[in-house]
Amino acid sequence: MSTIELISWNVNGLRAVHKKGFLDWVHKQQPELLCLQETKAHPDQLPPALLEVDGYRSYFSSATKKGYSGVALYTKIEPRSVGHGLGIPEFDDEGRTLIASYDAFTLYTIYFPNGKASPERLRYKLAFYDALLDHAEQEKKRNKHIIICGDVNTAHQEIDLARPKENETVSGFLPEERAWIDRLLDHGYRDSFRMFCPDPQQYTWWDYKTRARDRNVGWRLDYIFVSASLEKRVRSASILSDVMGSDHCPVCLSLG
Repeated sequence: MSTIELISWNVNGLRAVHKKGFLDWVHKQQPELLCLQETKAHPDQLPPALLEVDGYRSYFSSATKKGYSGVALYTKIEPRSVGHGLGIPEFDDEGRTLIASYDAFTLYTIYFPNGKASPERLRYKLAFYDALLDHAEQEKKRNKHIIICGDVNTAHQEIDLARPKENETVSGFLPEERAWIDRLLDHGYRDSFRMFCPDPQQYTWWDYKTRARDRNVGWRLDYIFVSASLEKRVRSASILSDVMGSDHCPVCLSLG
């Protein structure tokens, strides 16, 4: 397998980031795989330049509700197939999942739910977590290597947010949310970034309202997990914290 660069980014509106030089960045970066979350657009709302990016095939999964959620995949490598959703209407109606099957692995591009709005949304988030893991495990049983990337909307450990003590009772750092990431790792997945970087103060999301990025008061909410069977092929993993345009920054994985 030749070297493959995968970038995952919650763009907080694909049309919005397009106006901030998104395509210039893509043409400069040239990843083989680009996974986007929170696109907030149906394909029929996007300009042609975003639908047909030179050198890429593009795939979109959109929420029934316009201007909400949504994920996209731009890929230089033609997938064998692309699935939309987990096969569960209550999750798939929100356009949170694309599953691309390649010869070398199956790639999940996921915008995981946010649980802050209400107890109901927290239950929805945890149910989505369980459904995603079940789906990936079934795929793995078919001798598939797995990559799961996206905005997980949870910081895993205290090292993954600037102010853990103040956020112990906030969705995004609740014990039951963090326990799911533990369970994912127990099922044989690796947090690719932590394979290379044990350092604190490495974040991927900062609150716009408080200008938290200026002070690096952030959360690491965006992850690329790989199945243990791919671990030896991981060459590097990084956070592209200098890339602007969203309240999140991209995360990157290089496979060889």
